[in-house]
Amino acid sequence: MNALVISGGGSKGAFAGGVSEYLLKIQKKDYKLFVGTSTGSLLIPFLAIGDIERIKKIYTTIKQEDIFSVCPITIKKENGIVKTGINHWGIVKQFFKRQKTLGDSTNLRLLIKENFTEKDFELIRSLGKEIVVTVANLTTHQIEHKSSNDCGYEDFCDWLWASANLVPLMSLVSKNGCEYADGGFGNLIPIEQAIRKGATAIDVIVLKIKDGVYNNPPLRNALDVFFRTYDFMLNQIALDDILIANLEAASQNVTVSFYHINRVLTTHSYIFDADDMRQWWQEGYEMFQSKECTKHYLTPKSNSKNDFS
Repeated sequence: MNALVISGGGSKGAFAGGVSEYLLKIQKKDYKLFVGTSTGSLLIPFLAIGDIERIKKIYTTIKQEDIFSVCPITIKKENGIVKTGINHWGIVKQFFKRQKTLGDSTNLRLLIKENFTEKDFELIRSLGKEIVVTVANLTTHQIEHKSSNDCGYEDFCDWLWASANLVPLMSLVSKNGCEYADGGFGNLIPIEQAIRKGATAIDVIVLKIKDGVYNNPPLRNALDVFFRTYDFMLNQIALDDILIANLEAASQNVTVSFYHINRVLTTHSYIFDADDMRQWWQEGYEMFQSKECTKHYLTPKSNSKNDFS
């Protein structure tokens, strides 16, 4: 069974959209299973039904207010350089409303419901496709994977929303007596879940550079420290996810093909700029038309060392 896995990465998801368009349109890939985390979760419902143009339009025209009802940050762009600050009034409003997070992403929930319809959800099932999204259960400290085969439309929209909510910037989702947030907090690249679901050939779009050292600018304020710490944590989670998945793939004779970004697209993945995202989508679409992906295949051998190919 062929599977497509898309990692988390916020606005960098536009690059993943471009790679997905290349895989589906140019390579004519036929996936039965789609697994995603965060922005990856938002992409895969549309990819499963083959409606690339609809999700492309969303990702390349989106604005910050389409995601946030209350955005906890201020954004200024001067000479191409993004500067962020704290939206003190927005955060104060959240406290007055006795909200548990600094920002509110109710608009994202509305955007999901508006664009991903119940008819789309039923089409996924009728096509024999399965979508799995990753969420972090902050009540039980466990990662959970929610399948389109196991719940109804409204519940699945909630899971899509929860999977993409980077708390405390975005909303905390209360459901079934538990509180949920972005699945990237524990499983940024859910390859292992695809293997457990029976996939034998997996294409993985990873929204981080494969090799190389990040050279971030000096930290300016407490908000920068907060986001840099988040990025560091998520980067380490991604490395662990890939290592564990490769070991799991070795024991199951699974071929895994990785599609990495080749440069640092942004250090502000929580900022949604339509012009940038339009460019990243095109980059993703074009990159692997002239560049090979990285393939990982391990065949366990009883009498010799494992071979990498």
